[in-house]
Amino acid sequence: MNVLIVDDNEAAADLLQELLALQDHTARCTYTAQQAMDAAAEERFDAALIDLTLPDFPGAEVARRLRSNAASGGPRLLVAISGFSVEDAAGAAARDLFDHHLQKPIDIGQLTAILSAPN
Repeated sequence: MNVLIVDDNEAAADLLQELLALQDHTARCTYTAQQAMDAAAEERFDAALIDLTLPDFPGAEVARRLRSNAASGGPRLLVAISGFSVEDAAGAAARDLFDHHLQKPIDIGQLTAILSAPN
């Protein structure tokens, strides 16, 4: 699976990329919303892991834009990764845009199950 990682915490994103590589996934890290949109325009991704709080615009907006491009090859699986839970205001506002929501620190077992499930 080819995964787009969108997180302004570069160390966390890079570590997640390494963990995904160990599971035979390919992944590309981006650290801003604009970098994510540029990457999605250049490359086809099966899934996107998107932090809800990004420096340039919210992760929910990244998800909204990727969803609108899904018919033309955008990621079919969107996973929110955030310090916010789905009960928090930021998490609840983005709930319907994502297929899954993982609270930081991410449980790699949960992520593995999500990425392994048939879509």
